[in-house]
Amino acid sequence: MIPKYSPSAVKKLALEVLDVEHKALELSRKSIGAEFLKAVDVIAKTKGRVVILGIGKSGLIGRKIAATLASTGTPSFFVHPVEALHGDLGMITAGDVILAISFSGQTEEINRILPALERRKLTIISMTGHKASKLALMSDIHIPVYIEREACPYNLAPTASTTATLAIGDALALCLMKVKHFEKRDFATFHPGGSLGKLLTQQVKDLMRTGKNNPIVPLTATVQDTLFVMTKTGGVGATSVVDKNGKLAGYFTDGDLRRLLQQGADVLGKNITEVMTKKPHHLTDEMPAIEAAKKIHATHVDNLPVLDKTGKVVGIIDEKDLIEFLALLDKK
Repeated sequence: MIPKYSPSAVKKLALEVLDVEHKALELSRKSIGAEFLKAVDVIAKTKGRVVILGIGKSGLIGRKIAATLASTGTPSFFVHPVEALHGDLGMITAGDVILAISFSGQTEEINRILPALERRKLTIISMTGHKASKLALMSDIHIPVYIEREACPYNLAPTASTTATLAIGDALALCLMKVKHFEKRDFATFHPGGSLGKLLTQQVKDLMRTGKNNPIVPLTATVQDTLFVMTKTGGVGATSVVDKNGKLAGYFTDGDLRRLLQQGADVLGKNITEVMTKKPHHLTDEMPAIEAAKKIHATHVDNLPVLDKTGKVVGIIDEKDLIEFLALLDKK
């Protein structure tokens, strides 16, 4: 039989758990001291990998920290201490840095490995809640984890301690990301299947409008000819003007037309060269799409012509084609 419970009591307990873990995060600010900075420096300078050790809940947190480090530019992997005692120590090579996680600092399986790691002159960084623990004392660098108590009503189940450890691990990974100048494009390289990766690896040529959807008129066109092409082709309200070699000579938009009509001039019979924008902004087909979005955003235009390496017009791109990229810029 499931015992009876009061919804209000459950809600009260849930809020108490969050309060305890929130306090643990506040106390984690104390962890960002000289030892934390030393750890960042050592890992940033190493030519090896960060090898993370942990058992139980600490092991699960260690796996997540290893994944975050690896995805943000710091090669890292997790090794289970028991497996390490039975051969997986061979995965650890010269130049690697060890990050051992144990809130008690007394995890036997980890402490049994330490002498072997010390003999190989590997730098050992630990994260524990006890400065006087065996793991902390045997480490070259010790990052303390501070909590008042676990969120568990019996102060037993790892809860606040794992939350604090994870947060400190995130801080370590993202500080290394900054120190190593790991940029969005690097992130995309490490996450080619993710939405951000797809965005940041696409080029203008992957998105531009070509062929029948790319409005182009020759230098001999009239404004009336140009309007016909703009209406029929592309639907972007603009057209490129090209010379006999297909190279960009000018650009004309429906905004240009409106401004001319406001002047009261009879413009339909004019040659396009009289009213087009000469030396317009443009994009190149191999430009990263995110850079194209930046240019459209900065120049406050709706669309731009796209050129190849020879200067020929090969397409046109509209802000609607870059909406995901523009949204990404707006998040900054």
